[in-house]
Amino acid sequence: MPLNDDQSSDSDSSRLSESTASSSDSEYSRQSFNSDSSSKPSSPASSPPKVITFDELMAAAKNLTDLTLAHEIAVNANFCIKHEDFPQNSFAGTVKQIVHKAFWDHLESELNEDPPEYEHAIKLFEEIKEILLSFLTPGANRIQNQICEVLDTDLIRQQAEHNAVDIHGLANYIINTMGKLCAPIRDNDIKQLKATDNIVELLRQIFHVLDLMKVDMANYTIQNLRPYLQRNLVDYERTKFQEILEETPSALDLTTEWIKESIEDELSSISDESSSSPGADSSSKRIISPTLVLNNGYLKLLQWDYRKTIPETLLTDEVRLQELREKLNQLKIIACVCLITNNMVGAAIVDVPDFADQLKRISVPLLEGMNKKTFDLKEALNAIGVQVCSKVNRSLTERGLPMLTEEMQSNLMGQIAHIVEENNPVSSLIDKRIQFFMRSLLALPNFQKCMPTMPGGLSVIQTEMEFVGSQYASIVNFNKQVYGPFYANILRKLLFPDAPMGKAETETSTS
Repeated sequence: MPLNDDQSSDSDSSRLSESTASSSDSEYSRQSFNSDSSSKPSSPASSPPKVITFDELMAAAKNLTDLTLAHEIAVNANFCIKHEDFPQNSFAGTVKQIVHKAFWDHLESELNEDPPEYEHAIKLFEEIKEILLSFLTPGANRIQNQICEVLDTDLIRQQAEHNAVDIHGLANYIINTMGKLCAPIRDNDIKQLKATDNIVELLRQIFHVLDLMKVDMANYTIQNLRPYLQRNLVDYERTKFQEILEETPSALDLTTEWIKESIEDELSSISDESSSSPGADSSSKRIISPTLVLNNGYLKLLQWDYRKTIPETLLTDEVRLQELREKLNQLKIIACVCLITNNMVGAAIVDVPDFADQLKRISVPLLEGMNKKTFDLKEALNAIGVQVCSKVNRSLTERGLPMLTEEMQSNLMGQIAHIVEENNPVSSLIDKRIQFFMRSLLALPNFQKCMPTMPGGLSVIQTEMEFVGSQYASIVNFNKQVYGPFYANILRKLLFPDAPMGKAETETSTS
């Protein structure tokens, strides 16, 4: 880790405070959508249409990269840089191996000449010097001066002209300096360097360990940066996205379409309710809740086709949302299996403690990896059906009861296999209850203190549902905090296009 004359302590790395995921600023009033918020620092400034140049596009792309990286560092406590190389059998790996071997063979032939040729070795020492200096923190003047003095390439060239270069001495100094600067995890690598006698192999291994130390340095920087980002992430992301929006005014097009679709769904739902209620006053126009529109939009993400591009404001959480969707799909099938089994043979297993959990333990391994393209869900469901029948029969036999008939087993396996079919009634029921739970979760002012009541049929997956729900609600609430001003502008334009700016109170009173 970076060496300083004054020992510095590492900053404690903590997870993103769940308080930042609160929904305190997620409740939008009609006044906030109708009032002119351009004077507020947190409100996104509007940009007139313009032609985008290539440089502006690249600047926006860099801002998006910075935003995504900062978001990942802050919210993912396990995020780190990994040292990866090309697979040895790959074309790129083979080319790299050939080129590197040629370089080191050439260096060895130069050093074996009489007198030795040191020019390539000197260039390597110069590169090593720059790498070692990059590991130092500001203020490490003593060791910085020492490195520059010992690895002074002008001096080494003068020594080379008189064949007086102590190349092994220089290598030993480099190894000792690396030992002072490296993380404890590299101590064994340093010991192996000290045990290497061949100077060319030693230099090659020095560069390898230096590459590993670069990765360690990057992760050390991430570790120290994380607490700062967590404290300032809302403002940072909002500012970065505003910069992107100024560079590319179309950066909210998909988000606008996403919100528009949610409004249309809500209008359709209101229309259906009115038509099913004969006494409803069709002339009265109901005001759509902006918060409800936004929450319904977030719920769509749990069934999103991630082959399509996700709304721009959710790009930083796309992978996490996709993983949650896949986990919910797995939980839905487990709940379906348990519900079907209970409906068909419930009387026979009602007295068996934790039988539903046993069915869950059967299903989970067989559904592992169901998000992969190569996964055969029908085959997995057939296997689950066979295992469930076997489990039920074993339980019945142990209690001296008759096993399931062939017809009952066939019926049970058939219903489990049909879960995958479109519009399957059991699957649709469980899906609606999962959606209801998630909708209830988003409506809570503070989900950390109290979870919604678990709908019937989901008790077997309650623990998993609450865990997934907490992750989902944290993502949603944090997203509202960051992009709330942008959503407010979009919702104001879509819901209240004719409302005069700054006349919210008048509009509310007349309606």
